[in-house]
Amino acid sequence: MNVGIVGTGYVGLVTGACFAEMGMNVTCIDIDAKKIDRLKNGEIPIYEPGLKELVGKNSKKGRLHFATDLASVLDSLNVVFVAVGTPPGEDGSADLSHVLDVASQFGRNIKKYTLLVIKSTVPVGTSKKVRQRVEQELEARGSKVEFDVASNPEFLKEGAAIKDFMSPDRVVVGVSSDKARHIMEKIYKPFQMSNYRIIFMDIMSAEMTKYASNSMLATRISFMNEIARLCEITGADVQQVRAGMAADTRIGNKFLYPGCGYGGSCFPKDVKALIRTGAENGYKMKIISAVEEVNEDQKKVVFRKLKTALGDLKGKTIALWGLSFKPETDDMREAPSVVIATLLLEAGAAVKVYDPVAMDECRNRYLGDKVVYAKDIYDCVLDADAVALVTEWKEFRVPSWDAVHKAMKGNVVVDGRDIYTPSEVQSFGFDYYSIGR
Repeated sequence: MNVGIVGTGYVGLVTGACFAEMGMNVTCIDIDAKKIDRLKNGEIPIYEPGLKELVGKNSKKGRLHFATDLASVLDSLNVVFVAVGTPPGEDGSADLSHVLDVASQFGRNIKKYTLLVIKSTVPVGTSKKVRQRVEQELEARGSKVEFDVASNPEFLKEGAAIKDFMSPDRVVVGVSSDKARHIMEKIYKPFQMSNYRIIFMDIMSAEMTKYASNSMLATRISFMNEIARLCEITGADVQQVRAGMAADTRIGNKFLYPGCGYGGSCFPKDVKALIRTGAENGYKMKIISAVEEVNEDQKKVVFRKLKTALGDLKGKTIALWGLSFKPETDDMREAPSVVIATLLLEAGAAVKVYDPVAMDECRNRYLGDKVVYAKDIYDCVLDADAVALVTEWKEFRVPSWDAVHKAMKGNVVVDGRDIYTPSEVQSFGFDYYSIGR
């Protein structure tokens, strides 16, 4: 099976490396020549545990290749996956220009039956637009070449993407022909040998499944953050409430953890896009709109707690532990840390930050030289008036509170992820603030 992956971002590169690991001949295509040159030299443009090793191994084995032009390799491919970006516009709509550009290239250059699979996260109805674009290009060429369009949304968790891809809990595929279904079965069967969970459906339902799934998870997070706020007001403990809820098998414990808001490349974008899709079809997505509203406000909770603890923040030094939107990634898109740091700087505070892998990302794309970059968690809290945990990296879980206390000028700890035991932190002389407790 010869597979092409257009787009070498997070989804495309993981997809290509994992397909190659299963013995397929894979070519990853990207118009960014510098990125392709880096990949050919074994340099990985994103941080994802295990990805560098997987790409290097399969490149050496001759199963994973890189190119800058789809047309130059299209004749050798049986299937092309589209994994380009669909960034949100100001109105929340997904930008489909890159997806449609790939469709145009595909239509201008195919000479034999080829399956075009949309893996990018796209609004419901996008595959119809893709098919129309390909047909327009074929008509302009005066050619009649058979092709199919399919939808195969990704459900990868950053930080665990390779495990998710190699052992998926389900694979959702939208097809409109038996031929396309047969190809997709052949591609994914090696990943499902012990747990065959390929769920076939129509294409529009597959597109909707992606948005509905991520929006449901975002809803659980925002719901728990609302419960956490009410717990603080009434005197309840959100962690005890969460345990009681999670014991109900109908609810379970996944995504029920309160914190300082969700971020990343998926949830914020997909929630906005689903709201926009509803609006375009004359329907107001009331619950999902509230989910977004709660989350945007939740990102300010850590700042408000610091202000409550310290009063006027002007001239204060605040240490932030964690920058990425979640552990095991350097992704800072829509990260609460950016909101918190920006609010602190606007209030006149000095901000020191430390993250195991996202420091360069923060410096190059987000906060620049506005903050001080520490070498470790203890350097970060040196002479700080307060420290706030923003991302629950493992190395933050069991700090030496005695060393932290000695290094700090103040004694305020804000636990933005509820990972510490209040009595333990308080026993070292800290004023401890958490979410919902």
